[in-house]
Amino acid sequence: MAQVIPQDSNEHSQDNGPQKQPDKKNGWAAELWDWVKTIAIAFVIMVLLNMFVFNLSMVKGESMQPTLVASERLFINKIVYRFAEPSHGDVIVLKDPSDGPDKKEFLVKRVVGVPGDIIEVKNQKLYVNGVVQQEQYTDVPIEDPGFDPITLEEGRYFVMGDNRHLGKSKDSRMFGSVKESDIVGRAEFIFWPLSEIKKL
Repeated sequence: MAQVIPQDSNEHSQDNGPQKQPDKKNGWAAELWDWVKTIAIAFVIMVLLNMFVFNLSMVKGESMQPTLVASERLFINKIVYRFAEPSHGDVIVLKDPSDGPDKKEFLVKRVVGVPGDIIEVKNQKLYVNGVVQQEQYTDVPIEDPGFDPITLEEGRYFVMGDNRHLGKSKDSRMFGSVKESDIVGRAEFIFWPLSEIKKL
């Protein structure tokens, strides 16, 4: 016959007096500190990524119309040129060479000439190495006066805006070829507004 043997609770437990309740204040402070650390780490990571990997930029002015218009936002790849050289047709962000030593202003332009190229503008057309360029990204002729052939030295690039209306683009026709070290990165795509999202 099965039996139930009552156990003396004193054999298995001790009266340790009143139980100490968790300090709610300390728990809240610890959780807040965890959030602060997480946000700080995320901020540092974003700053480092922004410095060395990518950047988000806003288009200003009319110099890249019709490809880009004012207030569009661009994703800039800042690491791509560590592994490859800028090439014909790349849309790039560069430090304004005419700004002086501080160089606080940035420009968005298109690479039309790379080291070793011979660049010339005549009869409202762009010539690269003696060949007239068919530029689908621009819909107007070059309105300003042409110039004699220029041979690009090592590490130098010729950039132009897609808007070739007279005086609309501050580019290599004004400040000459640009140093590779002045190129910040390549504009990969428009990410805002959503209706204009596209790869460049």
